Amino acid sequence: MNTLDKKINEFFSGKVVRKDLTKLVKGNAVVPTYVLEYLLGQYCASDDEVTIKEGTERVKGILAEHYVHRDEAQYIMNLAREKGAHRIIDKVNVRLNDQKDQNEAFFANLGLKRVPISDTIVKEHKKLLSDGVWCILNLAYIPTDERGGSPWIIEWLKPIQISNVDTEEFKTFRSHFTTEEWINLLLQTMGLNPDAFTNRSKIIQLTRLVPFVENNYNLIELGPKGTGKSHVFSELSPHGILISGGEVSKAKLFVNNRTGEIGLVGYWDVVTYDEFAGRTKRTDTGLVDIMKNYMANKSFSRGTQVYGASASMAFVGNTDSSVPYMLSHSDLFEALPKDYYDAAFLDRIHAYLPGWEVDKLRNEMFTDGYGFVVDYLAEILRELRKEDWTNEYQAYFELSDTITTRDKTSILKTYAGLCKIIFPDKNTTEDERRELFEFAIESRRRVKLQLQKMDETFEEVDFSYKIIGGTKEKEVVTLEEIQYLGKANIFTESEEDPSEVKKEAKLQLAGKYVEVFDNQKGVSYKNLFGEYLTGVKEVTVIDPYIRLPYQIRNLVELINLISGYKKADETVKIHLITDNDPSFVQESRERFQGLQDSLAPIGIDFHFQFDEQIHDRYILIDNNWKIILGRGLDIWNKTNGYLDIAETNQLFRSCKAFSMTIINVQE
Repeated sequence: MNTLDKKINEFFSGKVVRKDLTKLVKGNAVVPTYVLEYLLGQYCASDDEVTIKEGTERVKGILAEHYVHRDEAQYIMNLAREKGAHRIIDKVNVRLNDQKDQNEAFFANLGLKRVPISDTIVKEHKKLLSDGVWCILNLAYIPTDERGGSPWIIEWLKPIQISNVDTEEFKTFRSHFTTEEWINLLLQTMGLNPDAFTNRSKIIQLTRLVPFVENNYNLIELGPKGTGKSHVFSELSPHGILISGGEVSKAKLFVNNRTGEIGLVGYWDVVTYDEFAGRTKRTDTGLVDIMKNYMANKSFSRGTQVYGASASMAFVGNTDSSVPYMLSHSDLFEALPKDYYDAAFLDRIHAYLPGWEVDKLRNEMFTDGYGFVVDYLAEILRELRKEDWTNEYQAYFELSDTITTRDKTSILKTYAGLCKIIFPDKNTTEDERRELFEFAIESRRRVKLQLQKMDETFEEVDFSYKIIGGTKEKEVVTLEEIQYLGKANIFTESEEDPSEVKKEAKLQLAGKYVEVFDNQKGVSYKNLFGEYLTGVKEVTVIDPYIRLPYQIRNLVELINLISGYKKADETVKIHLITDNDPSFVQESRERFQGLQDSLAPIGIDFHFQFDEQIHDRYILIDNNWKIILGRGLDIWNKTNGYLDIAETNQLFRSCKAFSMTIINVQE
């Protein structure tokens, strides 16, 4: 185990599980992750390898003996008949038979219908009355001569979920983890490898949990296929239900006028529409109208009665076009069905997650580290759902007066939800709070900008804020505005030959400051500082981390850029000063010497030296410009190899967050 895994087991012993075990025991059992991890939590919540091995075998045995596969239903029923009773794991829902005045159970995999179930069990577990709950139960068989009677009897039933959690203990233990450690623990709980995600990408993943921790929260995420948009909503909590966007009705979602039976919003914390996009999909206009009222007022009416509920709504689907195309020719909601492509409906959305920023899931993106048993986290989130944190921001931030009530509510619910998830102990720094607050503003701004494109009656809003006690306001813009619309930090590639740039251009140069965000694309060395290399004769690169292959690649790309700003008959001196680990020195020396030999014929006089005292990262040019790079040359995230166009084109690479300052050292 690494340091984090040891720490997780130290403070949350008995509540965590090694995430690769879920895949190990699942086999061909089509059960949600929370069902498997409930069992793993009973038998494998340990860091002892012997206990884990014995526990996984036990869980495999339980699934093999008690989980009902559809194709084995008849065998299971005959087994129960022979033994008189048999314990099974299946998804059960209950319906009232008003003609017989009794509740009856329906089994998803076993296929049994109308099995009498006691009112006591139903009262204790009301969610059985919805679309179904995964349960462990004892199913007995007693032959009967009664006409119309059922030989099947449910002796006892227990939903597969943790019943009690200590939120105060959870908050106390949180204080023993750094913010990075805690976020990584949550990522691992979701089955993801934190090392494969940027900080912004991690926040996007965690925002998918906000509907579980905030009442009446409305979230949408649209993006490419295969990014795991629906996974959280179907696998990580027994309190959420995933339904197909085309298979829902007013009666199923809200209330059945004929029977008076409350629909899904009355029983679940989160109702998620899967495959929500699709412009040609047929929808129920009446359903959209009821949803508008519910999403705005937390209530709905069917017939003469008004009902209230706290279920959050999530909508996930795939986009049809690239982001630049949508921004230029349509809007980011263009893929939605016609009846949902409605400004009044979409204005109820609190946050729009940029699904296009999420990479498609690959094997290396899954973790084998430890995380919470997902059902434990689900219960914690449900308890935190009872707490109202929406006014917590007032001690730290002040929003612009132009922000409407609906915009403000959206921002505060997203911010409160993220704070509950990441800082349940409320112990944060100013920078950490600001990052989440800006992300919450951005998530609502993305909605509002599309509404303004769809309906001109929506006025422009100044999505800015200031820190309490400060005077400077900051406008928050979305990352796609920065990348594709030039809202801030404009980056363009010049088609002009840099060797022919006129000397007058040099006189017009001024120092500048650039801030680049996590996941931002369209950034290259050329559009960051290429213009400052005109007429260069000597360059010194100070960067302590030039040793690994991708770091040396970055150096070679910088040298290639510099070579484009010199004439063929000129020589440019490039001096690299870097640090090195003893285990890399010889290998790095050989690589740099090879680079030195390859550069000499093209007029690049390359030299290098190792200095263990350096810390700062900057580029010093003989024309007096100093380029201070917060991350040195290492400004991009890892690419996906030679089949990824980003491997050979800097503009398509996703950036790490960093800042750059260019100053004239003689001024």
